[in-house]
Amino acid sequence: MLAIQKQLSNWFYALLSLPATGMGFALSVQISALSWILTTQYGLKIDEVGFVWLSGPLAGIIGQLAVGSVSDNTWFWGGRRRPYMIIGGVLAAFMLLCLPNLDKIASALGIANMMVVGLAVALTLDLAINVSFNPTRSVIADVTPEGNARTKGYTWMQTISGAFGVLAYAISVWFGNYALIYFGVALVLLFSIIPTFFITEPRTLKPQAVTTNKVKETNRTELMKIYVAHGFTWLGVQTMFVFMFAFIQSTMGLTDNNEMGKTISMAFLIMNVVGFVLPKLVLEPITKQLGRVRTHTACIALMAGAYGAIYLFGHTPNMLYVLMALVGIGWAATVSIPFAIATEKVSSDKMGLFMGIFNLSVVIPQIIVSGFFGKIINDAADKNVIFIICTLSLAISAALWLLVKDDEIKQIDG
Repeated sequence: MLAIQKQLSNWFYALLSLPATGMGFALSVQISALSWILTTQYGLKIDEVGFVWLSGPLAGIIGQLAVGSVSDNTWFWGGRRRPYMIIGGVLAAFMLLCLPNLDKIASALGIANMMVVGLAVALTLDLAINVSFNPTRSVIADVTPEGNARTKGYTWMQTISGAFGVLAYAISVWFGNYALIYFGVALVLLFSIIPTFFITEPRTLKPQAVTTNKVKETNRTELMKIYVAHGFTWLGVQTMFVFMFAFIQSTMGLTDNNEMGKTISMAFLIMNVVGFVLPKLVLEPITKQLGRVRTHTACIALMAGAYGAIYLFGHTPNMLYVLMALVGIGWAATVSIPFAIATEKVSSDKMGLFMGIFNLSVVIPQIIVSGFFGKIINDAADKNVIFIICTLSLAISAALWLLVKDDEIKQIDG
């Protein structure tokens, strides 16, 4: 074990964050480029793009639960989470490489329907990301003690991951989506493989000391509250990710495909700048005073307000950029705080399984967005309906987070 791991130094937290960063970067590439490529390069309609995005969440249900459960109870290649991070990283990098070459793949396979090829690549890419995301998050809980150290692990994860997310959108804005894709291939490979050999995983995961049926049942109840509240967050977030291009195309009247792509990337770049700066510098100190749940609830409520403002005022690129900075506050909380909350309500020896279940609160909303909202948005004359959905989803989420027990408050000083 490296000295930096024994001491839980900042260098170790940064190293520990890199595998999740690699998968986050792959996801950023997918968000920035997939819808844009499918609509501008291959002519798919809005609802067809939604069906392509639907394939990934379906893979996520299988991938997250299966890999989470299996990784809790297996050990090979010198680790519990390591093998899945490596396999998923290699597969994700290869699928990113396929994105700008869908037409060539279709031609080589003799397939005329581009949606079929897009579905296959999106399905495999999302499966690869899901195979790796669970272990990259679970390993943080495996090697950090409960309490503030665990929160620090996840805020560092979002700080590092968010910084590279900003880099992803910056590359897209300045050099285009194709440059972003090829850069992403190299980065995902490096970050998914190399750091895993410098992180020593515990050979045995010990159950938590508290094991009474009463406490376990309470944890299940609290976990269900977290899942539902987090699920409504992702209903709004995923609607934004998948259909932002339709909102910009309709409300801003942009006809140049490259200009539209740059506007989308700039909006997400700004959101991610806020998303990576806040967790370590702002949110972590606030959680020590207010607790994780209260801090998170406030951020989600602010995000709902920002979505409402986009619906009312975000009809020019500059105004959209300003409001996306406010969205970034909620995004910063969404991708960091819930993991710390959820992992301390489950037994350590079942961390992978419960992280897989936790991911259903992301996957099921993705299915709803792609399978149902896509049709609604496609048929709507006014694409502002996109941010009506976002606003209502986040408002409901904030209300539901108020119901989650903030039992972390009592151990803040510990």
